[in-house]
Amino acid sequence: MSIRICCVICSIVLSASTLLAGDWPQILGPNRDGHAAIDEKLAESWPKDGPPVVWQRDVGGGFAGVAVVGNTAVLFHRVGDEEVAEAIDAKTGTTKWKSGSPTTFSSGFSDDQGPRCTPLLAGDRVFVFGAQGTLRCLNLKSGKLIWQRDTHSEFKAPEGYFGAGSSPLVVGEKLLVNVGGNKSGAGIVAFDIATGKTVWQAVDDAASYSSPILATVDGTKHALFVTRLKTVSLDPDNGKVRFEFPFGKRGPTVNGATPIVFDGHLLVSAHYGVGATFAKIGATAADEKWNSDDLLSSQYMTPLVQDGLVYGIHGQERVEESELRCLDPKTKRILWSKPSVGFGTMIAADDKMLLLTTDGELILWRPDSLRFQELTRARVFKSTTRALPALSNGNLFARDSRLLKCLQVGPPK
Repeated sequence: MSIRICCVICSIVLSASTLLAGDWPQILGPNRDGHAAIDEKLAESWPKDGPPVVWQRDVGGGFAGVAVVGNTAVLFHRVGDEEVAEAIDAKTGTTKWKSGSPTTFSSGFSDDQGPRCTPLLAGDRVFVFGAQGTLRCLNLKSGKLIWQRDTHSEFKAPEGYFGAGSSPLVVGEKLLVNVGGNKSGAGIVAFDIATGKTVWQAVDDAASYSSPILATVDGTKHALFVTRLKTVSLDPDNGKVRFEFPFGKRGPTVNGATPIVFDGHLLVSAHYGVGATFAKIGATAADEKWNSDDLLSSQYMTPLVQDGLVYGIHGQERVEESELRCLDPKTKRILWSKPSVGFGTMIAADDKMLLLTTDGELILWRPDSLRFQELTRARVFKSTTRALPALSNGNLFARDSRLLKCLQVGPPK
Protein backbone atom coordinates (compact mmCIF):
# COMPACT_ATOMS: atom_id res chain seq x y z
CA MET A 1 0.00 0.00 0.00
CA SER A 2 2.79 2.45 0.89
CA ILE A 3 4.50 1.82 -2.46
CA ARG A 4 1.24 2.50 -4.32
CA ILE A 5 0.67 5.78 -2.45
CA CYS A 6 4.27 6.84 -3.09
CA CYS A 7 3.80 6.25 -6.82
CA VAL A 8 0.61 8.33 -6.84
CA ILE A 9 2.34 11.21 -5.06
CA CYS A 10 5.34 11.09 -7.39
CA SER A 11 3.00 11.16 -10.39
CA ILE A 12 1.25 14.29 -9.13
CA VAL A 13 4.41 16.11 -8.04
CA LEU A 14 6.26 15.37 -11.28
CA SER A 15 3.29 16.56 -13.34
CA ALA A 16 4.10 20.17 -12.42
CA SER A 17 7.32 19.98 -14.43
CA THR A 18 5.89 17.98 -17.34
CA LEU A 19 2.80 20.02 -18.21
CA LEU A 20 2.35 20.62 -21.92
CA ALA A 21 2.68 24.17 -23.17
CA GLY A 22 -1.05 24.48 -23.66
CA ASP A 23 -2.12 23.10 -20.31
CA TRP A 24 -4.43 25.16 -18.09
CA PRO A 25 -4.75 22.71 -15.19
CA GLN A 26 -6.34 24.92 -12.53
CA ILE A 27 -7.89 28.26 -11.78
CA LEU A 28 -5.96 31.17 -13.36
CA GLY A 29 -3.67 28.88 -15.32
CA PRO A 30 -0.40 27.01 -14.78
CA ASN A 31 0.86 29.31 -11.99
CA ARG A 32 -2.46 30.69 -10.69
CA ASP A 33 -1.54 34.19 -11.83
CA GLY A 34 -3.64 34.49 -15.00
CA HIS A 35 -0.62 34.02 -17.27
CA ALA A 36 -0.57 31.31 -19.92
CA ALA A 37 2.51 29.26 -20.81
CA ILE A 38 5.35 31.33 -22.27
CA ASP A 39 4.93 29.86 -25.75
CA GLU A 40 1.14 30.32 -25.93
CA LYS A 41 0.27 32.55 -28.92
CA LEU A 42 -2.64 34.88 -29.59
CA ALA A 43 -3.79 36.25 -32.93
CA GLU A 44 -3.32 39.98 -33.56
CA SER A 45 -6.89 40.33 -34.80
CA TRP A 46 -10.07 38.32 -35.38
CA PRO A 47 -12.49 37.94 -38.31
CA LYS A 48 -15.41 40.37 -38.54
CA ASP A 49 -17.70 38.01 -36.64
CA GLY A 50 -15.18 37.44 -33.87
CA PRO A 51 -12.90 34.49 -33.09
CA PRO A 52 -13.99 31.29 -34.89
CA VAL A 53 -16.07 28.84 -32.86
CA VAL A 54 -14.29 25.47 -32.93
CA TRP A 55 -17.22 23.82 -31.15
CA GLN A 56 -19.92 24.60 -28.64
CA ARG A 57 -22.21 22.55 -26.41
CA ASP A 58 -24.94 22.95 -23.82
CA VAL A 59 -23.92 22.96 -20.17
CA GLY A 60 -25.61 22.98 -16.79
CA GLY A 61 -25.46 25.67 -14.14
CA GLY A 62 -22.43 26.97 -12.31
CA PHE A 63 -19.68 29.56 -12.27
CA ALA A 64 -16.85 27.00 -12.34
CA GLY A 65 -14.34 27.45 -15.14
CA VAL A 66 -12.83 24.66 -17.23
CA ALA A 67 -9.42 23.06 -16.60
CA VAL A 68 -7.40 21.54 -19.47
CA VAL A 69 -4.52 19.06 -19.62
CA GLY A 70 -3.45 17.58 -22.95
CA ASN A 71 -6.55 16.71 -24.96
CA THR A 72 -8.83 16.55 -21.92
CA ALA A 73 -10.88 19.43 -20.58
CA VAL A 74 -12.81 18.99 -17.33
CA LEU A 75 -16.10 20.81 -16.83
CA PHE A 76 -17.79 21.05 -13.42
CA HIS A 77 -21.48 21.98 -13.59
CA ARG A 78 -24.90 21.52 -12.00
CA VAL A 79 -27.25 19.16 -13.84
CA GLY A 80 -30.54 18.69 -12.03
CA ASP A 81 -29.78 17.60 -8.47
CA GLU A 82 -26.19 16.63 -9.17
CA GLU A 83 -22.85 18.41 -9.37
CA VAL A 84 -21.24 16.73 -12.37
CA ALA A 85 -17.55 16.54 -13.18
CA GLU A 86 -17.34 15.82 -16.89
CA ALA A 87 -14.26 15.10 -18.97
CA ILE A 88 -14.57 16.22 -22.57
CA ASP A 89 -12.40 15.99 -25.66
CA ALA A 90 -10.75 19.40 -25.94
CA LYS A 91 -10.72 19.20 -29.74
CA THR A 92 -14.35 18.19 -30.30
CA GLY A 93 -16.31 18.86 -27.11
CA THR A 94 -17.53 15.26 -26.92
CA THR A 95 -17.91 13.58 -23.53
CA LYS A 96 -15.29 11.11 -22.30
CA TRP A 97 -16.83 10.40 -18.88
CA LYS A 98 -19.15 11.87 -16.25
CA SER A 99 -19.13 11.60 -12.47
CA GLY A 100 -22.00 13.08 -10.48
CA SER A 101 -22.55 13.82 -6.81
CA PRO A 102 -25.97 14.67 -5.29
CA THR A 103 -26.54 18.21 -4.05
CA THR A 104 -29.35 20.19 -2.47
CA PHE A 105 -27.56 23.54 -2.56
CA SER A 106 -29.73 26.62 -3.02
CA SER A 107 -28.37 30.15 -2.86
CA GLY A 108 -30.54 32.99 -1.69
CA PHE A 109 -28.13 35.51 -3.21
CA SER A 110 -27.84 34.20 -6.78
CA ASP A 111 -30.08 32.72 -9.45
CA ASP A 112 -27.34 30.20 -10.21
CA GLN A 113 -27.23 27.07 -8.02
CA GLY A 114 -24.22 25.37 -9.54
CA PRO A 115 -20.66 24.83 -8.30
CA ARG A 116 -18.26 27.78 -8.20
CA CYS A 117 -14.79 26.17 -7.99
CA THR A 118 -12.67 25.43 -11.05
CA PRO A 119 -11.52 21.78 -11.21
CA LEU A 120 -7.89 21.05 -10.32
CA LEU A 121 -5.99 18.56 -12.50
CA ALA A 122 -2.78 17.11 -11.04
CA GLY A 123 -1.10 13.97 -12.38
CA ASP A 124 -3.78 11.34 -12.92
CA ARG A 125 -6.18 13.04 -10.48
CA VAL A 126 -9.09 15.45 -10.73
CA PHE A 127 -10.12 17.39 -7.63
CA VAL A 128 -13.53 19.09 -7.52
CA PHE A 129 -14.99 21.12 -4.63
CA GLY A 130 -18.76 21.51 -4.66
CA ALA A 131 -20.92 24.36 -3.40
CA GLN A 132 -21.90 22.41 -0.27
CA GLY A 133 -18.29 21.55 0.52
CA THR A 134 -18.20 18.09 -1.06
CA LEU A 135 -14.54 17.49 -1.96
CA ARG A 136 -13.97 14.68 -4.46
CA CYS A 137 -10.88 13.08 -5.97
CA LEU A 138 -11.44 11.32 -9.30
CA ASN A 139 -9.28 9.42 -11.76
CA LEU A 140 -8.55 11.66 -14.76
CA LYS A 141 -8.78 8.86 -17.34
CA SER A 142 -11.91 7.09 -16.09
CA GLY A 143 -13.72 9.46 -13.73
CA LYS A 144 -13.74 6.76 -11.04
CA LEU A 145 -14.18 8.12 -7.51
CA ILE A 146 -10.98 7.65 -5.47
CA TRP A 147 -12.02 9.42 -2.27
CA GLN A 148 -14.52 11.97 -0.98
CA ARG A 149 -14.86 14.27 2.05
CA ASP A 150 -17.96 16.21 3.09
CA THR A 151 -16.02 19.16 4.47
CA HIS A 152 -18.88 21.42 5.53
CA SER A 153 -20.53 18.79 7.69
CA GLU A 154 -17.27 17.29 8.98
CA PHE A 155 -15.69 20.62 9.96
CA LYS A 156 -18.92 22.50 10.77
CA ALA A 157 -18.34 25.11 8.10
CA PRO A 158 -21.19 27.44 7.02
CA GLU A 159 -22.07 27.57 3.32
CA GLY A 160 -21.73 31.35 3.09
CA TYR A 161 -23.55 33.62 0.65
CA PHE A 162 -22.86 31.61 -2.50
CA GLY A 163 -21.64 28.22 -1.24
CA ALA A 164 -18.02 27.07 -1.33
CA GLY A 165 -16.11 29.08 -3.91
CA SER A 166 -12.38 28.76 -3.19
CA SER A 167 -10.58 26.37 -5.55
CA PRO A 168 -8.21 23.95 -3.73
CA LEU A 169 -4.41 23.97 -4.14
CA VAL A 170 -1.99 21.05 -4.51
CA VAL A 171 1.31 21.45 -2.66
CA GLY A 172 3.50 18.36 -2.91
CA GLU A 173 1.54 15.45 -1.43
CA LYS A 174 -1.18 17.63 0.13
CA LEU A 175 -4.36 19.28 -1.07
CA LEU A 176 -4.96 22.59 0.74
CA VAL A 177 -8.55 23.79 1.01
CA ASN A 178 -10.16 27.00 2.28
CA VAL A 179 -12.82 25.01 4.14
CA GLY A 180 -14.03 27.68 6.56
CA GLY A 181 -14.51 25.62 9.72
CA ASN A 182 -14.17 28.71 11.88
CA LYS A 183 -15.61 27.11 15.01
CA SER A 184 -13.53 23.94 14.85
CA GLY A 185 -10.04 25.28 14.13
CA ALA A 186 -10.43 24.13 10.53
CA GLY A 187 -10.51 27.33 8.56
CA ILE A 188 -7.85 25.80 6.30
CA VAL A 189 -7.38 22.04 5.99
CA ALA A 190 -4.71 19.93 4.30
CA PHE A 191 -5.74 16.54 2.92
CA ASP A 192 -3.50 13.71 1.77
CA ILE A 193 -3.86 13.61 -2.01
CA ALA A 194 -3.55 9.84 -2.16
CA THR A 195 -6.04 8.91 0.56
CA GLY A 196 -8.06 12.03 1.41
CA LYS A 197 -7.13 11.79 5.07
CA THR A 198 -6.67 14.99 7.09
CA VAL A 199 -2.99 15.91 7.43
CA TRP A 200 -3.41 19.16 9.39
CA GLN A 201 -5.95 21.89 10.05
CA ALA A 202 -5.34 25.49 11.00
CA VAL A 203 -6.89 28.87 11.93
CA ASP A 204 -10.35 29.78 13.21
CA ASP A 205 -11.40 31.60 10.03
CA ALA A 206 -14.50 31.41 7.87
CA ALA A 207 -13.94 30.82 4.16
CA SER A 208 -13.78 33.37 1.37
CA TYR A 209 -14.21 33.09 -2.40
CA SER A 210 -10.52 33.73 -3.01
CA SER A 211 -8.37 30.79 -4.10
CA PRO A 212 -4.99 30.18 -2.41
CA ILE A 213 -1.57 30.25 -4.03
CA LEU A 214 1.89 28.93 -3.21
CA ALA A 215 4.84 31.32 -3.30
CA THR A 216 8.50 30.88 -2.38
CA VAL A 217 10.20 34.09 -1.22
CA ASP A 218 13.85 34.07 -0.13
CA GLY A 219 13.73 30.30 0.21
CA THR A 220 10.62 30.21 2.41
CA LYS A 221 7.41 28.58 1.13
CA HIS A 222 4.19 30.43 1.81
CA ALA A 223 0.72 28.99 1.28
CA LEU A 224 -1.20 32.25 0.96
CA PHE A 225 -4.92 32.36 1.72
CA VAL A 226 -7.41 35.18 1.86
CA THR A 227 -10.08 34.09 4.33
CA ARG A 228 -13.31 35.84 5.28
CA LEU A 229 -11.55 38.53 7.32
CA LYS A 230 -7.80 37.91 7.02
CA THR A 231 -4.85 37.31 4.76
CA VAL A 232 -2.85 34.36 6.10
CA SER A 233 0.49 32.76 5.22
CA LEU A 234 0.92 29.14 6.32
CA ASP A 235 3.80 26.70 6.22
CA PRO A 236 2.31 24.16 3.80
CA ASP A 237 4.19 21.32 5.49
CA ASN A 238 2.48 21.62 8.87
CA GLY A 239 -0.09 24.44 8.78
CA LYS A 240 1.87 26.72 11.10
CA VAL A 241 0.95 30.39 10.64
CA ARG A 242 3.90 32.38 9.29
CA PHE A 243 2.04 35.71 9.35
CA GLU A 244 -1.45 37.13 9.08
CA PHE A 245 -3.11 40.52 8.90
CA PRO A 246 -6.73 41.75 8.87
CA PHE A 247 -8.33 41.92 5.44
CA GLY A 248 -12.07 42.24 4.84
CA LYS A 249 -15.13 43.61 6.60
CA ARG A 250 -18.11 42.08 8.34
CA GLY A 251 -21.52 42.33 6.78
CA PRO A 252 -22.54 41.72 3.14
CA THR A 253 -18.99 41.77 1.77
CA VAL A 254 -16.92 39.29 -0.22
CA ASN A 255 -13.21 38.59 -0.60
CA GLY A 256 -13.02 37.07 -4.07
CA ALA A 257 -9.75 37.98 -5.82
CA THR A 258 -6.81 35.59 -5.62
CA PRO A 259 -3.64 36.98 -3.98
CA ILE A 260 -0.72 37.73 -6.29
CA VAL A 261 3.00 37.70 -5.49
CA PHE A 262 5.73 39.43 -7.48
CA ASP A 263 9.17 40.84 -6.71
CA GLY A 264 8.89 39.52 -3.15
CA HIS A 265 5.69 41.48 -2.54
CA LEU A 266 2.08 40.45 -1.94
CA LEU A 267 -0.97 42.23 -3.34
CA VAL A 268 -4.47 41.42 -2.12
CA SER A 269 -7.55 43.33 -3.25
CA ALA A 270 -11.27 43.57 -2.55
CA HIS A 271 -14.09 46.12 -2.69
CA TYR A 272 -16.77 47.04 -0.11
CA GLY A 273 -14.47 49.61 1.50
CA VAL A 274 -11.63 47.12 1.94
CA GLY A 275 -9.40 48.16 -0.98
CA ALA A 276 -5.96 46.72 -1.65
CA THR A 277 -2.96 45.95 0.55
CA PHE A 278 0.59 45.83 -0.80
CA ALA A 279 3.18 44.26 1.48
CA LYS A 280 6.77 42.99 1.46
CA ILE A 281 6.85 39.30 2.33
CA GLY A 282 9.16 38.19 5.12
CA ALA A 283 9.68 34.74 6.60
CA THR A 284 7.47 35.48 9.62
CA ALA A 285 5.91 38.87 8.89
CA ALA A 286 4.39 41.00 6.14
CA ASP A 287 5.65 44.57 6.00
CA GLU A 288 2.71 46.64 4.76
CA LYS A 289 3.78 49.28 2.25
CA TRP A 290 0.33 50.69 1.70
CA ASN A 291 -3.37 50.02 2.01
CA SER A 292 -5.75 51.95 -0.21
CA ASP A 293 -9.36 51.84 -1.31
CA ASP A 294 -8.62 54.52 -3.93
CA LEU A 295 -5.78 52.89 -5.87
CA LEU A 296 -7.46 49.54 -6.54
CA SER A 297 -10.70 48.04 -5.28
CA SER A 298 -11.23 44.81 -7.17
CA GLN A 299 -14.58 43.27 -6.27
CA TYR A 300 -13.73 39.73 -7.39
CA MET A 301 -11.46 39.89 -10.46
CA THR A 302 -7.84 38.95 -9.84
CA PRO A 303 -5.47 41.62 -11.24
CA LEU A 304 -2.65 40.69 -13.61
CA VAL A 305 0.99 41.73 -13.26
CA GLN A 306 3.19 42.46 -16.26
CA ASP A 307 6.68 43.98 -15.98
CA GLY A 308 6.04 45.03 -12.40
CA LEU A 309 2.81 46.88 -13.22
CA VAL A 310 -0.63 45.84 -12.03
CA TYR A 311 -3.59 45.76 -14.43
CA GLY A 312 -6.89 45.44 -12.61
CA ILE A 313 -10.55 46.38 -12.68
CA HIS A 314 -11.55 48.95 -10.07
CA GLY A 315 -15.17 49.18 -8.96
CA GLN A 316 -18.19 47.25 -7.74
CA GLU A 317 -20.66 45.71 -10.15
CA ARG A 318 -24.22 47.12 -9.99
CA VAL A 319 -23.00 50.00 -7.83
CA GLU A 320 -20.58 51.98 -9.99
CA GLU A 321 -18.90 52.03 -13.39
CA SER A 322 -15.83 49.88 -13.86
CA GLU A 323 -12.35 51.26 -14.55
CA LEU A 324 -9.53 49.22 -16.03
CA ARG A 325 -6.42 50.62 -14.37
CA CYS A 326 -2.69 50.37 -14.82
CA LEU A 327 -1.07 50.79 -11.41
CA ASP A 328 2.58 51.12 -10.42
CA PRO A 329 2.40 49.61 -6.92
CA LYS A 330 5.86 50.73 -5.84
CA THR A 331 5.22 54.41 -6.54
CA LYS A 332 1.46 54.27 -5.75
CA ARG A 333 0.67 55.90 -9.10
CA ILE A 334 -2.26 55.15 -11.39
CA LEU A 335 -0.56 55.40 -14.79
CA TRP A 336 -3.82 55.31 -16.76
CA SER A 337 -7.47 54.43 -16.39
CA LYS A 338 -9.99 53.22 -18.96
CA PRO A 339 -13.59 53.79 -17.77
CA SER A 340 -16.60 51.58 -18.51
CA VAL A 341 -14.60 48.67 -19.92
CA GLY A 342 -16.78 46.20 -18.00
CA PHE A 343 -16.33 43.74 -15.16
CA GLY A 344 -14.88 40.34 -15.87
CA THR A 345 -11.80 38.12 -16.01
CA MET A 346 -8.42 38.65 -17.70
CA ILE A 347 -5.79 36.30 -19.13
CA ALA A 348 -2.25 37.28 -20.20
CA ALA A 349 -0.44 35.58 -23.08
CA ASP A 350 1.97 36.48 -25.88
CA ASP A 351 2.46 40.05 -24.56
CA LYS A 352 -1.28 40.61 -24.90
CA MET A 353 -4.29 40.33 -22.61
CA LEU A 354 -7.80 38.97 -23.04
CA LEU A 355 -10.70 40.38 -21.04
CA LEU A 356 -13.96 38.42 -20.98
CA THR A 357 -16.64 40.67 -19.52
CA THR A 358 -19.68 39.53 -17.57
CA ASP A 359 -21.95 40.65 -20.41
CA GLY A 360 -20.21 38.32 -22.88
CA GLU A 361 -17.80 40.62 -24.67
CA LEU A 362 -14.26 39.44 -25.39
CA ILE A 363 -11.61 42.17 -25.70
CA LEU A 364 -8.05 41.66 -26.93
CA TRP A 365 -5.60 44.38 -25.88
CA ARG A 366 -1.92 45.00 -25.36
CA PRO A 367 -0.58 46.01 -21.92
CA ASP A 368 1.24 49.34 -21.98
CA SER A 369 2.36 51.72 -19.24
CA LEU A 370 1.19 54.78 -21.19
CA ARG A 371 -2.30 53.98 -22.46
CA PHE A 372 -4.97 51.35 -23.10
CA GLN A 373 -4.22 49.69 -26.45
CA GLU A 374 -7.24 47.81 -27.75
CA LEU A 375 -6.59 45.43 -30.65
CA THR A 376 -10.06 43.98 -31.27
CA ARG A 377 -13.27 42.93 -29.56
CA ALA A 378 -16.29 40.71 -30.22
CA ARG A 379 -19.55 39.68 -28.56
CA VAL A 380 -19.16 35.94 -27.87
CA PHE A 381 -22.08 35.35 -25.44
CA LYS A 382 -25.56 36.79 -25.05
CA SER A 383 -26.11 36.08 -21.34
CA THR A 384 -24.23 36.66 -18.09
CA THR A 385 -20.71 35.25 -18.23
CA ARG A 386 -19.07 34.72 -14.84
CA ALA A 387 -17.06 31.50 -15.09
CA LEU A 388 -13.32 31.99 -15.47
CA PRO A 389 -12.12 31.05 -18.98
CA ALA A 390 -9.17 28.77 -19.80
CA LEU A 391 -6.59 29.27 -22.57
CA SER A 392 -5.03 26.18 -24.13
CA ASN A 393 -3.21 25.73 -27.44
CA GLY A 394 -4.69 28.86 -28.99
CA ASN A 395 -8.24 28.00 -27.90
CA LEU A 396 -10.27 29.83 -25.28
CA PHE A 397 -12.71 27.68 -23.30
CA ALA A 398 -15.45 29.95 -21.97
CA ARG A 399 -19.04 29.53 -20.83
CA ASP A 400 -22.10 31.54 -19.95
CA SER A 401 -25.28 30.31 -18.25
CA ARG A 402 -26.09 27.71 -20.92
CA LEU A 403 -23.25 27.25 -23.44
CA LEU A 404 -19.60 26.21 -23.32
CA LYS A 405 -17.64 27.44 -26.34
CA CYS A 406 -14.20 26.62 -27.66
CA LEU A 407 -13.01 29.76 -29.47
CA GLN A 408 -9.91 29.97 -31.66
CA VAL A 409 -8.08 33.04 -30.34
CA GLY A 410 -4.63 31.90 -31.44
CA PRO A 411 -3.11 32.31 -34.93
CA PRO A 412 -4.80 30.35 -37.76
CA LYS A 413 -3.90 26.65 -37.61
